Amino acid sequence: MNLDLVNVRLPMRDEEHLYQLSVRDGIWTRIHRQEAGAVLPDSISMEAWSPGNAEDMAVIDLEGKILLPGFVDSHMHLDKSFSLTSVENISGTLEEAVRNYSQASPAFTKEEIKSRIVRSALQALSFGTTHIRTHLDFNLRASREVALRTVEAALEAKAMLAPFMTLQLFPMVPYNLDSLDIGVIEEALRMGVDGIGGAPHLSLTAQEDIDRIFGLAKKFDLPIDLHCDETDDPQMRTVEHIALRTKAEGYAGRVTVDHLCALASMTDADAHGIIERMTEAGLKAVSLPAVNLYLQGRRDRFPVRRGVTRLQEIWQAGIPIAVASDNIHDPFHPFGRGDLLQIALIGSYAAHMGRPADLRTLLRMMTDVPATVLGLTEYGIEPGNQANFVILDGGSPEELFTLLPERRWVFSQGGWRRSPSSKAQWHDKELSAFWKNASETVSFRKQELARGSVVSDG
Repeated sequence: MNLDLVNVRLPMRDEEHLYQLSVRDGIWTRIHRQEAGAVLPDSISMEAWSPGNAEDMAVIDLEGKILLPGFVDSHMHLDKSFSLTSVENISGTLEEAVRNYSQASPAFTKEEIKSRIVRSALQALSFGTTHIRTHLDFNLRASREVALRTVEAALEAKAMLAPFMTLQLFPMVPYNLDSLDIGVIEEALRMGVDGIGGAPHLSLTAQEDIDRIFGLAKKFDLPIDLHCDETDDPQMRTVEHIALRTKAEGYAGRVTVDHLCALASMTDADAHGIIERMTEAGLKAVSLPAVNLYLQGRRDRFPVRRGVTRLQEIWQAGIPIAVASDNIHDPFHPFGRGDLLQIALIGSYAAHMGRPADLRTLLRMMTDVPATVLGLTEYGIEPGNQANFVILDGGSPEELFTLLPERRWVFSQGGWRRSPSSKAQWHDKELSAFWKNASETVSFRKQELARGSVVSDG
């Protein structure tokens, strides 16, 4: 698709001027700063524009609306999304969520898992997310078939969605492994996933499991992304061994550590020492502010620790750290909608990041920083890059974070995907069919696992 935009506001580049942008065949070809008083070509306003005339419209006037590169969600669990209807968590703890989901997962069909992935990915796309890294449940303790079922569902969902957005798949390698487990994991890695995940801090043999993960990653030349120290215990420090192995294996820039909740419970001296080692190892990081606020501190009496990692200090140390969604309506987190602007706002509350400079940093934590985490190339608003972007109905970062504008126009993989002016939910008929089918399979109504019957919420 060919497209020209005028009166565009690009806060991540320059807040003093408006810009003219051009897209040809889905690629940015021109990024031009408008001079005051410049004569602009005839155009139609974004308000009057509709997808039906997009092919023929030469110029669209954004009238000062903000345009950002497509959001990048660097940590989701798409396969678990919308499973709260069938997997409870009475205590609200991480431990019960892990246990209950593990017990329930053998009953999930591949079609149900795929529908969850498609629905939650498309929901994120509707808010402006064009790239997602999702961690996959890999319940090898249940059986080989159960573990690989999720991988198969995710690969099929990724292929379905490829014309519209990109997914990266990271199966979570279980801990306390034996030789048979390793064989199944290698089978999964040969199926075409994008990296290796895991949660070694849950293991009684964390260092050995981390070493095995690095061995697998090197064997298959894959990046590593690990849930790390998701606990209030200040003595939990698997990130130190991850940093050590990253340096020893020459894996700088290819290892991401997520959560890092334990840092929030440590003394400044201990935490700053660990952050220094993270910097030296070339680690990347992801904070999950919404889910960690919900899960952490469950056993505390007042004052209650809130678990969100030291976002500002990690950033100031020069470590690329993103904010991400994590879980949506599942036993780990009953809320969420895949809107990274909402997640960044929650991060701003948790990390006391409300200054004007902080808001601009948060925009980076949901765009170019997670793009670095995912290793994306051709990302961003520059000539020659793919034109994946979202237009938001606001004129400044302050307005975006105050109003969380619902009106957004999403352009991804060479075409318009969503706009508030469209009568249909999606511009593309295939996308509409995907959404309809996934939504019919995955709903907010309670489902009984054993029979698959629907029970009234009553």
